[in-house]
Amino acid sequence: MDIVNDGIKELPKEMDLVSIRRHLHAHPELRFEEKRTAGFVADMLRSYGLEVAENIGGYGVVATLRKGKSTRAIALRADMDALPMSEQNDFSHISTCAGKMHACGHDGHTTMLLGAARRLSREVEFDGTVHFVFQPAEEGGAGARLMIEDGLFERFPADAIFGVHNWPGLPAGSFGLRPGPLMASSNTFSATLFGRGAHGAQPHRSIDPVLAAAQLTLAWQSIITRNINPNHRAVISVTQLHTGTADNVIPEQATLSGTVRSFDAETLDLIEHRMAAIAEAIGQMFDLRVQFHFERLYPAVVNHPEATQQAMQAMMAAVGAEQVDGDTEPAFASEDFAFYLQHKPGCYAFLGNGVIADGKQARSQATSRELHSPFYDFNDDIIDAGVAYWISLVRQYLGVAA
Repeated sequence: MDIVNDGIKELPKEMDLVSIRRHLHAHPELRFEEKRTAGFVADMLRSYGLEVAENIGGYGVVATLRKGKSTRAIALRADMDALPMSEQNDFSHISTCAGKMHACGHDGHTTMLLGAARRLSREVEFDGTVHFVFQPAEEGGAGARLMIEDGLFERFPADAIFGVHNWPGLPAGSFGLRPGPLMASSNTFSATLFGRGAHGAQPHRSIDPVLAAAQLTLAWQSIITRNINPNHRAVISVTQLHTGTADNVIPEQATLSGTVRSFDAETLDLIEHRMAAIAEAIGQMFDLRVQFHFERLYPAVVNHPEATQQAMQAMMAAVGAEQVDGDTEPAFASEDFAFYLQHKPGCYAFLGNGVIADGKQARSQATSRELHSPFYDFNDDIIDAGVAYWISLVRQYLGVAA
């Protein structure tokens, strides 16, 4: 796509951004294992002349760039980890690590922030401090929380923090954002039902945990339809049911597990309370014992209004107003960027990776695949849009020294 001309010359050619992105894609590392990736990122940042700190909250890397005299500071964040998946693409930069794949585009996020760091260090004037935050363990490891607990904001004070995630389904190079909830909280649950086994031909001698599990699955859905305000969207999904070992045996126990998503804490509190109460009631109804567990993983991503407005203005300056949707639809996916937003004002946004391919399209169209697909690939054509946004945001937020 065409990027609005910002008057800045092209990036230096010592290692172009597409090559960086494809190098990262070919060498993925899982959460808590990003040592090589972090080292590569740190080396690149040092080559740009930035101050670099490593091993923050694990393998987290933070680079700092100061210009002018202002004490204002902004933090820009990218994630680095891959997923435990086997890639099924056939291009030249396919994963070289068995069972590991950049199926969520973190290779692209890292590349865009490296590109912004390079240009900001060499070609762009601003007044203040930029902290480039390269985070490990976003995929289920709560790396954002770990970096915060390791003193991220004490060591690298920032007035606001911003992040971006590529988003299949949005036109390539366009942006989507909104004030308030953008992504849902992520929570898991399990319920184990302890009954009494029997021969499948003699169900009257059993206390059947399978039948109770089926009733519990259905009863939990009544929370969404009858307890939650229709204006407050939420999801309860039972995704696993483990029970039994033989066709003619009623088992001793059954275990259900799954995920809950919501956009606000009040709704989540209600869901957890009602799920526990219904599980207990089902146990009493079927005369069996139920052990229920609920765990809150990532909170909802809730954008701050003022920061969102600043981000939207920067996007419009970078790619044009027609490429920015300031009222994009919230997603029930989750992101640990939410932890940053509980400590600092900020905004998280989507960057279109391309229209999602349907089942009839060729597997080679990896850039239009869903996130977490074994056929997914980050769209290199949107790297320039991401870099342009970061630069525009820094200029707008920090201004230029007089």
